[in-house]
Amino acid sequence: MLLVAASGGVMSGSPVHAALNVFACEPEWGALVQALAGDKAVVYNATTAFQDVHRIQVKPSLLAAFRRADLAVCTGADLEIGWLPVLLAEAGNAKVQPGKPGYFEASKYVVLRGVPAVVDRSLGDQHPAGDPHIHLDPRNVLKIGEALVQRLAALDPANAAFYQSRYRDFASRWQSAIQRWEALAAPLKGMPVIVHHKGFTYLSAWLGLNEVGALEPKPGIEPSASHLAQLLENQKRQPARMVIRAPYNSPTASEWFARQAGIPHVVLPYTVGGSEQAQDLFGLFDDTLQKLLSGVKAPQG
Repeated sequence: MLLVAASGGVMSGSPVHAALNVFACEPEWGALVQALAGDKAVVYNATTAFQDVHRIQVKPSLLAAFRRADLAVCTGADLEIGWLPVLLAEAGNAKVQPGKPGYFEASKYVVLRGVPAVVDRSLGDQHPAGDPHIHLDPRNVLKIGEALVQRLAALDPANAAFYQSRYRDFASRWQSAIQRWEALAAPLKGMPVIVHHKGFTYLSAWLGLNEVGALEPKPGIEPSASHLAQLLENQKRQPARMVIRAPYNSPTASEWFARQAGIPHVVLPYTVGGSEQAQDLFGLFDDTLQKLLSGVKAPQG
């Protein structure tokens, strides 16, 4: 059962039987909570796959959802630095403050990639703690799920056995899926790609993709004509096989570059809800692999 919230966020679960109100900063964590908690939680997704989660406007409806939360599940690592501090300060909900059981940062449970040696705002939207786009490695999802189920059980001990049972089932199916995905992805290993934004680092590391360029000259800075021209020159020496972007990235630069370079332009779902097929975590990775493999098979221009 899906209930559309007034803010455009999505609440899932059955409020009649739910024990916990969960505020998920990103759709991937909402989907993970739902997989582990079932009808024991009402999950409010604060953002969608079609929004740049770095830049979210705090509306009254978002504050209202945060006020009633028993648990806030966010990525952390400064991904939500532009808007989560406002919620924490203004919602007046002591249960979901950092350091409290009701505040869960997924990035605390995995090893972050891309920790900058030097933090300099002139280099674009850097994340001092490391790359926060952790959900695109399914092995990270499993680690985070293991920690999250413990938190659910601590907040709602009456249903602890239920959560643990759900996690065991999820983990078994997820591990089998990882093996299947890795076998399917064998043709992708070493494949050179160009990304719009450096948001696929964990996916590339997991699959062995070789990111040879980014359309953004610096993270968070829109592609410039001179930078795109330089990438086209680089394409002659180190040709990429496809251009990859997320649904929230503007298509203009990636479509232009793909036409000029004669390579496929691939829109990956990026997170749950990013495509018609990516309606849960399993669908997210199924569709991501399918789209990448289709790009490999596409004729080069």
